[in-house]
Amino acid sequence: MNDNLQRAPGYVLDADQPSLGVRNRVLRNTYWLLALSLLPTIGGAWYGVVSGIAHSPGILLVLVLASFGLMFGIYALRNSAAGVAVLLGFTFVMGLMLSNLLSFTLRLANGPELIMLAFGGTAGVFFAMATVATVSKRDFSGLGQWLFAGLIVIVVAGLVSLFVHTTALSLAISVVAIFVFSGLMLYDVQRVVRGGETNYITATLAIYLDIINLFQNLLFLLSIFSGNSRN
Repeated sequence: MNDNLQRAPGYVLDADQPSLGVRNRVLRNTYWLLALSLLPTIGGAWYGVVSGIAHSPGILLVLVLASFGLMFGIYALRNSAAGVAVLLGFTFVMGLMLSNLLSFTLRLANGPELIMLAFGGTAGVFFAMATVATVSKRDFSGLGQWLFAGLIVIVVAGLVSLFVHTTALSLAISVVAIFVFSGLMLYDVQRVVRGGETNYITATLAIYLDIINLFQNLLFLLSIFSGNSRN
C-alpha cells in the first residue's frame, strides 16, 4: 500500500525553485498536517481492533480499493481544502487496515510494549532522517532511483509471498522495507526542504506512507522476534 511507485526516480533542483520562505511554509504545513493525520489513523486502528472489521477478506479488499481511490482523490484535490479532508479519510482507512497487525500483536503477552517500542523506533528514525534532510548540505536526490528499485523489489516479493507462505520471506521483505522507507523519509523531507515538492498535501501523503510502512514492518519484526506468547 504505497503511492511511492508513482514518483519519478529522482528530482532536479534548478534556479526556479521556490524561495526559502515558501519552502519553510510548505515544510511547516506538512509537519502540522502530518501530526493531524495521525489522529484518524489512531481512531481507525482502535475501531478496527475493537470491531475486528478488517478481519474479513471481503472488507479488507474493499478497504484496499478505497485507499487507492482516496489517494487518487488526494492528488485530484491537492490544491484545495477538500484535499485535506480526503487525506484524513485516507489515514482513517489506513488505521483500519493496520488493525489486523495490531490485533495480532496485542494477543502477545508483551504486545502493548512492542507497539510502543515500534512507535518509538519509528519516531526516532523519522526525527533522525528529517534532521539530516534539513541540515545536511548533501543532495540526496540521487537516492531516488535506488529507493524506487527497492520498492519494486518489495512489491514483487510481496506478490510472491501470496503464493509462497514462508516466514523467512516475510522477514526478508520487512527488513528490506525498513531500510527503503527510512531512506524515503530522508528523500521526501529533503524534497520539501529544497523545493522539489511545493504542495503540502501531497508532501504529507508521501511522508505519511513512509512512516506507516516503517511502523508496520518494524512492529512485525518485533512481534516475531520479541513477542511472548500468553500462558
